[in-house]
Amino acid sequence: MPVLESGLGVMALVAVLGYLAGSIPFGVVVTRLLGLSDPRKIGSGNIGATNVLRTGNKAAALATLLLDGGKGAVAVLIARALLADDAAQLAGAAAFLGHVFPVWLGFKGGKGVATFIGIMLALAWPVGLAVCATWLLVAALARYSSLAALVAAAASVPFAWFLGRPEMMLLSAGLAALVFWRHRSNIARLAAGAEPRIGRKK
Repeated sequence: MPVLESGLGVMALVAVLGYLAGSIPFGVVVTRLLGLSDPRKIGSGNIGATNVLRTGNKAAALATLLLDGGKGAVAVLIARALLADDAAQLAGAAAFLGHVFPVWLGFKGGKGVATFIGIMLALAWPVGLAVCATWLLVAALARYSSLAALVAAAASVPFAWFLGRPEMMLLSAGLAALVFWRHRSNIARLAAGAEPRIGRKK
């Protein structure tokens, strides 16, 4: 049962706090704490786990993956515990936007894949697990993180429908569209056969 009553002001606060949680650039924080190269200056220049892996430090990449996913999940879970599912979806959307457009980095953030998966897991774990499984399967077969992200994001919409969570379809579609938009350069490289595979430093 919700702890707080929802209202315009409360929902606005949910959006702001969700955004601020999502905007924490863990890829930059983790690499700086470990004395590694700034991910914005290597590889794709992205702050996500795949590019952090190009530092050669798998632990840093794993930490970035878990923290980026965790911030989306935590935003959703707290909003749901205090309010309701509508607030949880709003918090998730705001956290995703925070990751992609973080105020601390001049609104130049990551591509949102780990945060997207964390949001899906927190909103409906069966949908989230299906998205995770899709990402892992495509990544294992093709060795392209970007392709895995695109397929998993697109699949989240039918997964939400078939797994009994149709109320998530609009959010899933919106976030998936942003994932595709953030991967537009990757899509061009995939089409040209120039996209680096998982684990390559360049």
